[in-house]
Amino acid sequence: MFKFWGSQDQQPQPRPQDGSSQSWYPPSVVSSPNSSRPGTPSSASSSSFSSHRTSDRPQSPSHVSPAEAAGIIAVLKDKSVDELRKLLSDKDAYHHFLLSLDQVKLQNNLRDELRKETLELARENLEKEPRIMELRNQCRIIRTTELAAAQEKLNELERKKEETLRFYSPQSLLQRLQDAMNKTEEESENLHKQLLDRDVDLGTFVQKYKKLRTTYHRRALIHLSAKTSSIG
Repeated sequence: MFKFWGSQDQQPQPRPQDGSSQSWYPPSVVSSPNSSRPGTPSSASSSSFSSHRTSDRPQSPSHVSPAEAAGIIAVLKDKSVDELRKLLSDKDAYHHFLLSLDQVKLQNNLRDELRKETLELARENLEKEPRIMELRNQCRIIRTTELAAAQEKLNELERKKEETLRFYSPQSLLQRLQDAMNKTEEESENLHKQLLDRDVDLGTFVQKYKKLRTTYHRRALIHLSAKTSSIG
């Protein structure tokens, strides 16, 4: 079969046949049944062999700090051989021991606090749901009533603005000035016709005609000046 690097000098070792061989723990956790405590001389050869075997396999990243590991080892040092064997063979005992560690208690407390805060936030969000629905309805009413009226008023103001701009545009002013000149010219001709028909005396004619012609020429000069400025 396949040979891994560093395995050519290894000889297969017989597996223990007692209850610890059926442990649910990984091989790196299970030690020889003859070992009473970690670090004893009887377990030196087995532990060195196990460490050499595990060095040939990819190591999983460890999330335990040296201080935490030292604390766990200090707890295990005070246990008897039977207690250690029970931890290796009894899953419930191991679980109870795991929950008694300070590090695990701290993690469980943090988990419970986070769960409690999450539930509290969810409860607050549910309590705000009626207020959110009320505000949503108010926005809908404003959008359909007040906003529509404001939009209509804005459109009316925009229309008036366009009319005012068109009314006071240079082209519109020139056109109205031209219309006023034509009207003054027509009035002058009518007044002259009345003089010929003797419908008005000479003194009245001179006074009115002079005023009409003065107005006409003043408007004509303004019209000419405005056209010259717009062209330039």
